[in-house]
Amino acid sequence: MGKRRKVGNLLGLHILATLTLQPMHPYEIAAQLRAFGKDQDIKIQWGSLYTVVRNLEKHGFIEAAETVREGRRPERTVYRLTEAGRHEMTDWLRELIGQPEPEYPRLRSALSVAGVLPPDEMIELIRRRLAALTAENQAARAALAATRREVPRLFLIEAEYALAMREAEQVWLAGLDRELHDGSVPGLGAWRRFHETGVLPDLSELMGPD
Repeated sequence: MGKRRKVGNLLGLHILATLTLQPMHPYEIAAQLRAFGKDQDIKIQWGSLYTVVRNLEKHGFIEAAETVREGRRPERTVYRLTEAGRHEMTDWLRELIGQPEPEYPRLRSALSVAGVLPPDEMIELIRRRLAALTAENQAARAALAATRREVPRLFLIEAEYALAMREAEQVWLAGLDRELHDGSVPGLGAWRRFHETGVLPDLSELMGPD
């Protein structure tokens, strides 16, 4: 179980990491996050960025360094990382990288109740997802290979991880598709009969050969 953080939104971690580069105002932080493609790594609600910045300041993780004005634009507060913020950032990173914790992917949630769909529809949906995954993974591999020629690997490991997870999903789904197609999934016949008759099968029917 991870620590209960004073600012638990992962956007806060990325803001702290961005401020290790230099002091910035929130607009600059948002631009930097977009430039680094961080919206591909975490779900970012851009409208909440100012709220997270205020919470980080409230808890002493960042502080105002100066206020600047450009032309007729409103004044902007430039924030810098504090020592407390640097400690929070590194402690948070060590926890996230070093300690496994439960995650709840949407596909896993759907698979947990997939039996409410007929087997043939399940096969069709898996193949649709596989086709999309295959195309996306192929494009991601090509993009990663091209980027490696210009960007140090240290800045690409999150993209490598994302691709590895999606490739593992592709392999697993392909295996499930084969089992559903050749009928080797235990209880497949009982699953089909349930959708044909509406009669719930016994657990023993789902456990072994039909």
